[in-house]
Amino acid sequence: MTSQTPGAQGARTDLAYLSASDALAAFRARTLSPVELLDALYAQADALEPKVNAIVHRRREAAYAAAREAEQRYGGRGGGAPRALEGLPVALKEEQPIAGEPSEGACLLLRGTIATDTHPLVTRIVEAGGVPHIRTTTPEFSSAGFTHSRLWGVTRNPWNPGYTPGGSSGGSGAALAAGMAPLATGSDIGGSIRLPASLSGVVGYKPPYGRVPAMAPWNLDTYCHDGPMARTVADTALLENVIAGQHPDDTVSLPSPDPVEAGPRAVERMRGRRVVFARTMGDTPVEPEIAAAIERSARELETLGAHVEEVTLDVSMHLLGEAAFTHYGTMFGPSVNEVVNGPEDEAQLTGYARALRDRAAAALARNGVYAGALAESEIARRTLEAMGGADLLLLPTLATLGWLAGDDYTETPCVVNGVTLDFYLTAGLTPIFNVLARRPVLSVPMGLASNGVPMGVQVVGRPYADQDVFDGGAALEALAGPGGWWAREDWRPPMAR
Repeated sequence: MTSQTPGAQGARTDLAYLSASDALAAFRARTLSPVELLDALYAQADALEPKVNAIVHRRREAAYAAAREAEQRYGGRGGGAPRALEGLPVALKEEQPIAGEPSEGACLLLRGTIATDTHPLVTRIVEAGGVPHIRTTTPEFSSAGFTHSRLWGVTRNPWNPGYTPGGSSGGSGAALAAGMAPLATGSDIGGSIRLPASLSGVVGYKPPYGRVPAMAPWNLDTYCHDGPMARTVADTALLENVIAGQHPDDTVSLPSPDPVEAGPRAVERMRGRRVVFARTMGDTPVEPEIAAAIERSARELETLGAHVEEVTLDVSMHLLGEAAFTHYGTMFGPSVNEVVNGPEDEAQLTGYARALRDRAAAALARNGVYAGALAESEIARRTLEAMGGADLLLLPTLATLGWLAGDDYTETPCVVNGVTLDFYLTAGLTPIFNVLARRPVLSVPMGLASNGVPMGVQVVGRPYADQDVFDGGAALEALAGPGGWWAREDWRPPMAR
């Protein structure tokens, strides 16, 4: 097992797309050092980051110290036995704070802010031997389906730099796609894990509410979910098993669940499963390429013995918008206003953050909390009706082929299949499962669109049926070929080839 010093020349370029599972196996076999992998990932970041802009901070000193400790553990030279994530680099979304480190939220008004507390998700990753080596970009207040800000600039999609990698966990999605990390974290209040997973061609998991502990007061927001991202379903399960479970600092976190897995047995369990799919949701327009891809993905599950049926998910853009934006008005809007003191501060906000805050405030004033709850109940009823007792629902993650990098869509219209949307985020078919917060959802790739940007499918389960969605995700991944999408030579962003 060899190691290199930080920034050493000659870091291995074949390691950038090594899966977390394969890296752990190589560490155990002592054919690869955690330090050597870290060298390779920093070299990859140095090469591609100027084109992508996914990294806020590099945690070199702390990361190399942790990697050297992991090296000692694998060598049996002290520190105890290797742990679940021992030596694996992990990209952390900047929104999830680390005490003593910057916590700026992509906001000019928060520039220079230092966190006083550490997110329990981060603590669990470190305690499991993970190596947080980079902090990744977000939009301001994590409030958009794209990732750019006045503080950190524009994050670009490694597959097609003219497009965004999605948001708000766009830096994590882009870092995974560009080979800068094998594992990453995200958070999701309206699709912020699943949208970048789709647009970046990776895997993202929105756990059911309470499964992964969060920080107050956002742990009390049922729409909010912290979760894992990776390039494979198995790696996503690996990270989810570390971060899930009850935590003393989160009063609504749930007792530790059974571990999820995504190996051959998960694929075998698809035999006899009832799977329904919808090309879109209600009256949301969808690009024909995406509609065709979702049907193809669903029908391919029939080859594994699943019973597949197309359904209509009768939830309109208006109904979902009224429920979701009313909810955002209760916490998101006030959280933005908390840092704004007068017109000068207001002028420093991005247009998209102001637009979302104002839209949410108007919805709350128009409806009130009770009417919003009635809308949520109706969405739940219609979704249950569509699923009809099925084990899984497949739905596109996004109805559009992508959003342009750097555009905030406050003036540019978002047009999907010839239809101009009232608000660009309506093209995201994700907030419905923040309303239905107890349902686990995994977004996995389902191919490339004609513009070179990946497309994703949401695998939606029954409340708290986590393993079911990992079964479905593993099955869809296996249908892409041996080893899944990222084992294919043609499944790499052009800039990384």
